Amino acid sequence: MNINSYLDKFNYVSLDEVKNVKLMNRMDQKFVFQINDLSDLLTKLHSSYNVLEVDGEKVQTYKTLYFDTEDKVFFLQHHNSRVNRNKVRFREYVGSGLVFLEVKLKNNKGKTIKTRMKVDAISNHLSLEHRNYLTQVIGEKIDLIPQQWIFFNRITFVDKLCTERLTVDFNVEFSKKQKSGNFHNLVIAEIKTERSNVSSVFKSIAKEKHIIPTRFSKYCMTTIDLDSDVKYNRFKEKLLLLNKLKQL
Repeated sequence: MNINSYLDKFNYVSLDEVKNVKLMNRMDQKFVFQINDLSDLLTKLHSSYNVLEVDGEKVQTYKTLYFDTEDKVFFLQHHNSRVNRNKVRFREYVGSGLVFLEVKLKNNKGKTIKTRMKVDAISNHLSLEHRNYLTQVIGEKIDLIPQQWIFFNRITFVDKLCTERLTVDFNVEFSKKQKSGNFHNLVIAEIKTERSNVSSVFKSIAKEKHIIPTRFSKYCMTTIDLDSDVKYNRFKEKLLLLNKLKQL
């Protein structure tokens, strides 16, 4: 599939324009489907969305290094459906050369709040400045160690009313020490809006194709793939979905 041949039909927006819809405090909804469905979705989206272009590229590369405690407190918070849960990561936006230390909070109202500080590069070590920042944002001091790397490609769309941002992630690869894996056959799409009741062309198209919203965490699902000892009872439904999509 030549993705760029589909993306060339879209009008494009710059990074500065996308920043106006960056939605650091947002409602989000994810959809997971087989990559074979992507071409049809892109064909139906181009009249309602613009695509982000950075230095002539519409497909961006992301590099992420997650951090957690030794006993994986952040993973378990998500597994146990705890509200006000966090995830911590370094993320490099390769196309723009930007790198951030990021904290994602899912609060008790279902909103995702992302806080970040700009850094020079991804590091396996949290400096004193990094640790102080995390303590300030999270509200307590936590000893964190590096976990897995996750790499993926992303296409970012903004609807023409500038009320919604849609990200489409694919070519997901991950590794930790000597273990690695991938979700090459999957697409993870996410709608990001200020409110949950905003109408969405993507949601309508997904519904037509019987692609339903599902909660999906790259960090949690790759943790299960890389560490057979972690607790994952509440993620069994997600694992069944992954296995089903892989077999289609």
